[in-house]
Amino acid sequence: MMRVVLATHNAHKAREFQTILERGVSELEIVAYDGPEPVEDGATFAENALIKARAAAAHTGLPALADDSGICVDILGGAPGIFSARWAGRHGDDLANLQLLLDQLADVPDANRAAHFSCTIALVSGGSEATVEGLWPGRLARTASGANGFGYDPIFLPDGEGGASAAALAPERKSAVSHRARAFEAVTPLLAALPR
Repeated sequence: MMRVVLATHNAHKAREFQTILERGVSELEIVAYDGPEPVEDGATFAENALIKARAAAAHTGLPALADDSGICVDILGGAPGIFSARWAGRHGDDLANLQLLLDQLADVPDANRAAHFSCTIALVSGGSEATVEGLWPGRLARTASGANGFGYDPIFLPDGEGGASAAALAPERKSAVSHRARAFEAVTPLLAALPR
């Protein structure tokens, strides 16, 4: 069994990764990361994911996976982007972040509310590094709906889901089609190639 550390203290992400992992790679155990949080001072999702994966690999001596993700709104030039978790000023205040984004787009017509979730996963193992990306296109609703998601899920209406928010999707559906699922699908061959 290959052990890989997942460089996050975010319980939502850890559960989502575990669900996706169970479908994608056999004989791979995800290990919780209990080390220090590195400073995420990268300018892109890829840079921040690599910072976290390098720190976890150095701390544990295991191959490490890390992701950096966020919502990117076209009319805002891709913002909040890497600032998604602290858009309202305080890291991790999901409700304040969501409400600020809704307020900023209050006068924006539906035709101009295109957005996508982006996820970059970094894999650091034995001196080699790789990143992959997954995008989940959609648009932003005017009000929140659904109880199954977190972050911006209640206002994100993914393409192809009949107008349901990401938070209204069943967890199994979300874990099959989300930005993390798409990035994980791209990283699966890299994980499968790790020496056992």
